[in-house]
Amino acid sequence: MELLEEEEEEEVLQLKKQLEDEEQDPEQRVQLLTRGLHKALQTDSSAVKSGLYVSGVLSHCVLLLSRAPRMPRGSWGAVAALAQLTSSCSVGVDPGRRSQAFHRLFLPSLMDGLLSLASQLMRRAEGLSLFRKVMGSVGRLLRSHTCLTSQVLSSVHYEQIQMCDDVSVSLLCVQMWNQTCTASRDFLSQLSDDSVLLLLNEAVGQLAVSADALVGGASIRLILLMANQQELRVQPLLLSFRGLDSLLDKDWTGRGFDQDVDQLIALIQSDTRNRPQACTERVRAACVIQTAWKSFQTRRRVKSLNRAVSTLQRRYRARRRRQQKEEEQRWEEELKYQVCVRRQQARREFHQKQRKLLQLLPPDQVQPYLQQCERRAAVVIQSFWRGFRERRRYDDNNTLRHTRARQQAARTLQRAVRRFLQRRRAALVPPTTSFWIGQNGLTDSRRVELKRQVEEHVSRHPSSRGSRQECERLHQEVLLLELQRGGQRGRGQQRGEELLAHTHTLLELLRDAPPLSVVTMTDADSFLSPSGHVAARARDSHNAALQTSRLPWWRTLGETDTIQP
Repeated sequence: MELLEEEEEEEVLQLKKQLEDEEQDPEQRVQLLTRGLHKALQTDSSAVKSGLYVSGVLSHCVLLLSRAPRMPRGSWGAVAALAQLTSSCSVGVDPGRRSQAFHRLFLPSLMDGLLSLASQLMRRAEGLSLFRKVMGSVGRLLRSHTCLTSQVLSSVHYEQIQMCDDVSVSLLCVQMWNQTCTASRDFLSQLSDDSVLLLLNEAVGQLAVSADALVGGASIRLILLMANQQELRVQPLLLSFRGLDSLLDKDWTGRGFDQDVDQLIALIQSDTRNRPQACTERVRAACVIQTAWKSFQTRRRVKSLNRAVSTLQRRYRARRRRQQKEEEQRWEEELKYQVCVRRQQARREFHQKQRKLLQLLPPDQVQPYLQQCERRAAVVIQSFWRGFRERRRYDDNNTLRHTRARQQAARTLQRAVRRFLQRRRAALVPPTTSFWIGQNGLTDSRRVELKRQVEEHVSRHPSSRGSRQECERLHQEVLLLELQRGGQRGRGQQRGEELLAHTHTLLELLRDAPPLSVVTMTDADSFLSPSGHVAARARDSHNAALQTSRLPWWRTLGETDTIQP
């Protein structure tokens, strides 16, 4: 027994080495694998199948099956035989540690390759027998590996097979599912509800599309078989096929299998009678949900209509602006291109004209003529450069002039704002009464009244510390001291007024001065001579003397030295 296993392992390794030969074409590889797998299946040993999978031989078979559509037609028989042998070797394999890769990668790849090959054979009239062989391999895999059912029912290749108009193809598909469900009673129990519903969809679809009695009878037997094995799961799913009992009664009665048709109709109607109220409530609930959902969608669509319109307009305008911009750019590029082309043409014409002129000139005048052309070109370049330099210098001067004007305007505005703020602050300060008798606000009548009040107070309250003459002397001294202080303050105020008058005089002279374009030497001498300032000073002094001469005697005390008439 051990010797037999060793021989089998050697055969597998030898087959793997032969497959590693890169000089073999796909047809030779198919023949080599067919012979090797046929020889390995004669032993029907699980160890040999596992060795084929572990060594990668079966994976190589799957790779060749995926490339089958690109092989010549004469090799399709060998490919179908290889598919049958590969599916047989994949049944009963013990992958060991590679169980996850075997079930998630290898088996789906093998099933996809078989279905792809079957869809290719279905389109050929001479490939019906090969198609039957490949579909038998698919059924063999489904009976051993139930997890591939959902992949088969949702495969794109199997959908192409279902859409075939050939009755033989439809019959083979339905018979495959009948044989699968009959061979394994646990097949349906291992499927999910979605897979069972897909299988029912296929059977009911065949009843609705096909008119062949064999296909219809096989489909009805498949539905009954599923109902007998999984009654609790299949009967609720049959309710989703409304009008199935009417279809069976109208189209499939009297076709040779009336007993099966009556049994299926009774099954559907009994389930309908047992749950009429539940179905009605379910339909009513579905209608309520649909009504609420549709009303919500309508309200949301109406609310978003204005936003959608504004968004559409905004996008349309943005697109128009983008198109206009692109068109402008295209026009600019076209204009630049035309300018460049015209420049090139003008330059070419100029050189041609210059060449013709050079041909007409005598040889001894060519060099002077070229030098003259170079001199003219240099003059043109220099003139352009100097014009550019002067324009830039003029722009810089204008910029500096504008900057100075802006700075002067800013200073004028700041000065005006400061004066305005100072006047407003001065207006907000409340007036304060003076604590001493100043020069303003005291008339002769007021002075006589104050003097009378002082004499009455002194007569009523005689002083015990000194005589009246001493008090008058002290009073005169204090009054004289205050008047001197007031005179000093008056002189400071007078000095400020003189400076202000001087400033106003200068401003008036500058305002009345003629412009610089028409000024004469006499006007310039009037500004350079201090006689104008002296005249302004004399006028101010004369006005001050006149004002002082009109003051009462007590206001002139202490100011005899300050006033100069």
